[in-house]
Amino acid sequence: MNTNIQKRKLGNSGLEVSAIGLGCMGMNHSYVPFPDRKDMISLIHKAVDMGVTFFDTAEVYGPFINEELVGEALAPVRDKVVIATKFGFNIDPKTGVNSGPYSRPEHIKKVVEASLKRLQTDFIDLYYQHRVDPNVPIEDVAGVVKDLIHQGKVKYFGMSEAGAQTIRRAHAVQPVTALQSEYSLWYRKPEMEVIPTLKELGIGFVPFSPLGKGFLTGKIEENKTFEKTDIRNIIPRFTPEAMKANQSLVDLLTLIAKQKNATPAQIALAWLLAQKPWIVPIPGTTKLHRLEENMGATSIILTSEDLSEINSALEKIKVFGDRYPEALEKSTGL
Repeated sequence: MNTNIQKRKLGNSGLEVSAIGLGCMGMNHSYVPFPDRKDMISLIHKAVDMGVTFFDTAEVYGPFINEELVGEALAPVRDKVVIATKFGFNIDPKTGVNSGPYSRPEHIKKVVEASLKRLQTDFIDLYYQHRVDPNVPIEDVAGVVKDLIHQGKVKYFGMSEAGAQTIRRAHAVQPVTALQSEYSLWYRKPEMEVIPTLKELGIGFVPFSPLGKGFLTGKIEENKTFEKTDIRNIIPRFTPEAMKANQSLVDLLTLIAKQKNATPAQIALAWLLAQKPWIVPIPGTTKLHRLEENMGATSIILTSEDLSEINSALEKIKVFGDRYPEALEKSTGL
């Protein structure tokens, strides 16, 4: 096993993971066509061999089949890895239809058992509320997870896409180990309130879509067409006009990448790692060469001069297009 990938601790919790994790969603959710299951199990095994110890899934991915895939792949090395999964949607077990955020205590107690079974494990390392349920007080949600922790079914509590005040309220009942939210060079909203709150409370940050759903890799041209059911077809930032307007951000990354003998994706990930020592991005991929490229970002050092150069260039770049259509922004399980 290659253990060159550095480790990081998620806030003050003591939960140690590889500095970059692997987001497994795209293996059978959102980004079609989906690769062969056996190939994805093999990819997860290769990630473990590289020193990746942090794997991210959710019941809603698939739904359900992503947890089964991750569970099967990681069963042989269960004691060496950290598995994160998520609850918080009302998914019909027969049809897989997701009718939106749902975090009633009795529902959480039921779905945790189903996730444990699919993941082939006795405990979930990090259990996130996938989206805040406006109909259930966050204190009740945190209380149920606290009970699950006492029962040994869950080790750490996480939240996703929650606002600063909600995080504070939950944290007062059961310490929050990590927040998972979108954060990247082209989505920096967490810097306003969320990141200062996480710092104050000692909570780790796990950015999803750290490569802007692939855009920051520099591999998506403005005239790119996606498969019919690819999620990016309905995302405002992926219209041809938006991609053209946002190209200046990729140009900036490409320029810095040349100076560092790296790729734009590696610079985008290195930038995130340089923001705080308790930030652990989870880029998703289904390709081995991308996995190797992403993990290579841990060895790239951006100096304070590099970072200020990037920041001053970013101030001149206006990102064009919303990150989700309005309806999806409210209910998405991504």
